[in-house]
Amino acid sequence: MRKRFAKILATVGPASAAPENLRLLHDVGVDAFRLNFSHGSHEDHARSVAAIRQVEKDTGHSIAIVADMQGPKLRVGEFETGQIELKYGEEVELYLGKDGGKAGHIPMNHPEMFAVMDAGHQLKFDDGKLMVTILSNLGEKMTARVDVPGTLKNKKGVNVIGATLPMSAMTKKDRKDMVFALSEDVDWIALSFVQTAQDVIDAREIIGDKAKIIVKVEKPSAVEDLHEILNHTDAVMVARGDLGVELPLEEVPVVQRKIIRAARSLGKPVIVATHMLESMIDAPTPTRAEASDVATAIYQGADAVMLSAETAVGRHPATAVAIMDRIIGAAESDPEFWNYFRSRPLTHDATGEDAISISVRSIADMMKCKAVLGYTLTGSTVQRISRERPPCRIVGLTPRRKTASQLALSWGVLPIVTHDPSNFDDMIEIARDIAKEEVNAVSGDKILISAGIPFGIAGTTNTLKVNTID
Repeated sequence: MRKRFAKILATVGPASAAPENLRLLHDVGVDAFRLNFSHGSHEDHARSVAAIRQVEKDTGHSIAIVADMQGPKLRVGEFETGQIELKYGEEVELYLGKDGGKAGHIPMNHPEMFAVMDAGHQLKFDDGKLMVTILSNLGEKMTARVDVPGTLKNKKGVNVIGATLPMSAMTKKDRKDMVFALSEDVDWIALSFVQTAQDVIDAREIIGDKAKIIVKVEKPSAVEDLHEILNHTDAVMVARGDLGVELPLEEVPVVQRKIIRAARSLGKPVIVATHMLESMIDAPTPTRAEASDVATAIYQGADAVMLSAETAVGRHPATAVAIMDRIIGAAESDPEFWNYFRSRPLTHDATGEDAISISVRSIADMMKCKAVLGYTLTGSTVQRISRERPPCRIVGLTPRRKTASQLALSWGVLPIVTHDPSNFDDMIEIARDIAKEEVNAVSGDKILISAGIPFGIAGTTNTLKVNTID
């Protein structure tokens, strides 16, 4: 059993893809693995899925698998000499084309840009290292002024600032990758380049109920449409990489906090990602600023924090996980961590799930309960309990392997696959046994048990039982 409540999501890559490395990462703290479909073949990802499921089988611990779609990638075309120099204050021409670029002329094969960009909009190149401001747009040619100079090389990435592009969040590659990932029975699909709620609706038509959806918020337009997007997704990721390029740098921490609060208010898991322990790609220890960054996400109420290149290609993947585990544990040991949740009341719906979840929080706090064990078919009741942040372990009991793996991303939840009880006494007996085995409950400890009666029917949570371990 993990001693912490927030979860760790780690990216699989060359440094971690071997089965023995995946097992090691899980053992030192990983609760969920991210497969980055921007890299690797379908065969590579299939091997990773099989290896992760084997770790599940060997350890008896549910693990979430997240398939992260690449999304559209905007890039400049090719230059005759491989690169050009952009000089401060000079005017350059951007034209619709794949190649033929030369000094003062930049090819870009993205008609969507030319369709929406106006004077005053900006383009950033190479992860924000260079920037131009549009002066005029003639349809297939734009004139721009260089504001941040430097060397621009072939096929470097482009970020559009100030305009919403008329393009889908899913490319043909994404659709193929998504169908493949679903055939491998992944638990979550992460969507890149989401601009509006319609992007999530379109993805749901393909995904259906085969997996849950994580929206990666990395576009300012997604921040503007945040509440509508959250209504259609199952979870959200604060993708601070592109978000930090397309928003003013000083706004990123504010937006991070806004997203975490909005997601938690709806009871949907929120993941904070990008550059969390970036220096550990090479170094054996993080900077103090990085440690503070991870702790800040925990104090703000994130369900999970993510490692990217640190575990995908870094030199110290297991150490990075172990250090992140320690940082989370230290933050959660601070009494002020729990005071924050007590001081921020949530709004509630007039449903059995919310009535149970409010009661769980109050009773667990008052009676110092060891754990709350929730029987669930779809995971929804356990997720509502998780959003209340009760000061005890949450055990999600479900007959579905899929539900258990999906719950592995939720704050404080220990998912357990078990059969539905046959009657009320059986319910109590199963819960008591699991509490003893999985959360080290001993004689005199109090536990809470939530369930829906009759058993095995989704959406019927109507029972909350306080029980004392004998």
